[in-house]
Parts: sequence; structure tokens; C-alpha cells
Amino acid sequence: MVKVATYFAMSLGAFVFWQSMEKVHVWIALHQDEKQERLEREAEIRRVREELLQQARQNDIA
Repeated sequence: MVKVATYFAMSLGAFVFWQSMEKVHVWIALHQDEKQERLEREAEIRRVREELLQQARQNDIA
């Protein structure tokens, strides 16, 4: 009886562990996606800012 209870407890523990690892992996993936999107937005902002600065310089020269 103890062996059956131990087996059941270990199986339940393994199931809970894998479910929690799945949630951790999903959380990590979401945060990586959010970070990538943020970096892309910042790069776009830098590019547009540089274009506007170049246009302003050209207008000042002309």
C-alpha cells in the first residue's frame, strides 16, 4: 500500500512540476516577445528622429 501511495504521490508531483514548467516557459516566451517588440519600437523611433534631424539640418542649410 505504501508503494502505491508513493507512486501516486510521485506521479502527481511530476505532473504538477511539468505543468508549472509549461507555465514558466510560456511566461518567458511572452516576455521575450514583449522585449523584442519594445526594441523594434525604440529602433523605429530612433530612425524617425534621425530622419527629422537630417531634414531640419537640410532646411537650416538651404
